[in-house]
Amino acid sequence: MYHPSGSVVRQSAGFATGLLDPKTPDRGSADTDAILFQRCTWCGTAMYHRLLCPVCQGSDLRTERSEGTGTVRHSTVVHRNTPAARNVSLIEMAEGFVLRGRVMGPPIGIHSGDRVRLSTAKDPVRGEPVFQLLDEPYRAWS
Repeated sequence: MYHPSGSVVRQSAGFATGLLDPKTPDRGSADTDAILFQRCTWCGTAMYHRLLCPVCQGSDLRTERSEGTGTVRHSTVVHRNTPAARNVSLIEMAEGFVLRGRVMGPPIGIHSGDRVRLSTAKDPVRGEPVFQLLDEPYRAWS
């Protein structure tokens, strides 16, 4: 639907640009970060950093705050454009959306299925969310 004032477009764009948002004192600790994501009011699909719903193409999205826990869907080790090896992971959050981030720890030790929680730190260079492992993996090393 066309809106001459453009207010709907500006609201949607404003919601989509807030990647990490510090919690306010009435919502929790001031030293932790939270991930903001969108949920379609028509079909209920959760998404990260979108202007339109990928399922129904709806533009009526509401912003919600993630609880910060998720599971590593895929992780890879990157050696270029960095002084040391680092991992880049796709994290499937508990709310149902997927985002790219970094998991702290040795890059070779991050695997699909590992449970993670949002860390208080942010990647200062790339601005991506940084996660930490919830459970120490119990793997047999050969």
